[in-house]
Amino acid sequence: MIAQMVMTDYLPHILKCVRCGKCRIYCPVHEELKWESTSARGRVLCIRALCDGIKPTERMLQSFGTCVTCGMCTENCPSGAKADELVEVARAELVDSGYLSKEHRLLSDRVNECGNVLGEDGERLNWVPDYTPVDSADEVFFAGCMECYRFPETAADTYEILRRFGVALLPDERCCGSPLLRTGQIADAKKLIKHNIEQIHGLGARKVIVGCAGCYTTLKNDYLKYADDGIDFEVVHVSEYIVDRLDELEPHRLDLTVSYHDPCHIGRSHGIYEAPRRIIERVCELVEMEHIKSDARCCGGGGGVRIAYNDLSMALARKRLHDSPEDVDYIATPCPLCERNLRDAGGKTINLMTLLRNAL
Repeated sequence: MIAQMVMTDYLPHILKCVRCGKCRIYCPVHEELKWESTSARGRVLCIRALCDGIKPTERMLQSFGTCVTCGMCTENCPSGAKADELVEVARAELVDSGYLSKEHRLLSDRVNECGNVLGEDGERLNWVPDYTPVDSADEVFFAGCMECYRFPETAADTYEILRRFGVALLPDERCCGSPLLRTGQIADAKKLIKHNIEQIHGLGARKVIVGCAGCYTTLKNDYLKYADDGIDFEVVHVSEYIVDRLDELEPHRLDLTVSYHDPCHIGRSHGIYEAPRRIIERVCELVEMEHIKSDARCCGGGGGVRIAYNDLSMALARKRLHDSPEDVDYIATPCPLCERNLRDAGGKTINLMTLLRNAL
């Protein structure tokens, strides 16, 4: 089954890899672990081996499992091979064939039990004490698991800004499905996608505003891919939504200097670089990190790596922190997973929307 799907649908991408090894220069995981199998070239060779009928080994599973899906390999591949997509396909095929780590299985267990990948059984909208459901809304805010349960103050700050423009909340939002999709658990992710789409369509919403980078790329790309009956709403990142409304908000200047961390799944994946920077520059001084925009290092939290390989995740986060100037007050980012990973590694982080809210 692995060979059939990968060879049929993704053989062109496999063959695009000419084994030049340039990806090894850019891959943050290979830079840290220094195994050939943790470069994009090594992972593609592992996929080719699976296609040739070789049984998966523990080392192969580690090779795929340690990919943060940051897209640096694809961004810099001279041949145009999309190794990060191939890794996700390989993970899905391995899951279908019965290969799934206990750490990644825990994600689906938590979602099936609690509706979120964090395993929290509290109400998802506890951060909105005055929440009143609405029957319809043109625009809705998708808060995501991380903001609802780990950064409720960020969710509240974001919603406080958005509600000024009539943006509503989904009455029964659940995990977007990103952690399951990235770890190959497609079937369980599809259930979440179906539920959330029904929520959005139920309100008649035409626009969904998202802050979390993982949620954004999932709603933007994967919902269209996996929706049974299609979708008829636009997905917009919160920074793009807000940047055009700054004059209406009339923020004042803050006596702060910040750096900006580009999340992989809105930066390299979607080219959203300028909107967050324009917001920062409107309210305080921006001093760039050493590696920015398409060259920005990953925070180390994505692709299921944080839960399965936490030491590696923290090592990547600490390396990213080295890119920040020492004299800034905060590292700002719109993604709560980036915010948490960098904070856990010792960084002083602030969410972009909280920074803006402080200026209102």
